[in-house]
Amino acid sequence: MSLLPSLGKSSLQIDQPYLHQKGWGNRGYLLQTMGETVFFLTLLVTPATAHKVQIAEDVGGTLHIEPNDNPKAGEPSLTWFALTRKGGQVIPLQQCNCQLTVYSEPRTLNASPILSPPLKAISAEGYQGIPGAEIVFPKPGTYQVQLSGTPASGANFQPFELKFPVTVAAGTAVPKASQSSQPSSQEPVPANRSASASANNFVSASAIALFVILGLGIAWLVWLRRK
Repeated sequence: MSLLPSLGKSSLQIDQPYLHQKGWGNRGYLLQTMGETVFFLTLLVTPATAHKVQIAEDVGGTLHIEPNDNPKAGEPSLTWFALTRKGGQVIPLQQCNCQLTVYSEPRTLNASPILSPPLKAISAEGYQGIPGAEIVFPKPGTYQVQLSGTPASGANFQPFELKFPVTVAAGTAVPKASQSSQPSSQEPVPANRSASASANNFVSASAIALFVILGLGIAWLVWLRRK
């Protein structure tokens, strides 16, 4: 099945016998093929030219991850998909039973997705109501972002599955829980600990005073005997 749209009868579809009569041969077919290529070229020259493009069945999809297609681990990244069906018509989220899943790479055959973010309709770069989601990639590395969908009631396109490779950079370091849970040097001392320390200090001071008094008494008695 061709991934390009059929444009129907137009100025590009000229009667073949006429073309042969004029010496064009198969050039008419080439002109028709060039016309069918318009859909694909249109998809590539949209404002999302620098973004990642995938095609499945009769649906083309463009992936963009903010900011600048450079997601960072541990940070929310707004991700959106510009879906276009054969013929150039945009597919909004309300016309698509879409599901978003994220897999770690390398992906094994029966791997389960590590994330399944909920989709919401957003507007971006001239597109209205297209599928979007907030994705928080857990760590740096490579991932596969997969968008699959079937037509909602009234929509007309084939079920599709688009797979996009994504590289995630290191994000801002997050303080460890063990560091944040360490007690501060300015924390108040418990009341029972303070009372115990005061009692010990009182006993020590009393003992010293007693020894001083006894020493003075003994010295006075010795002085009286010598006198």
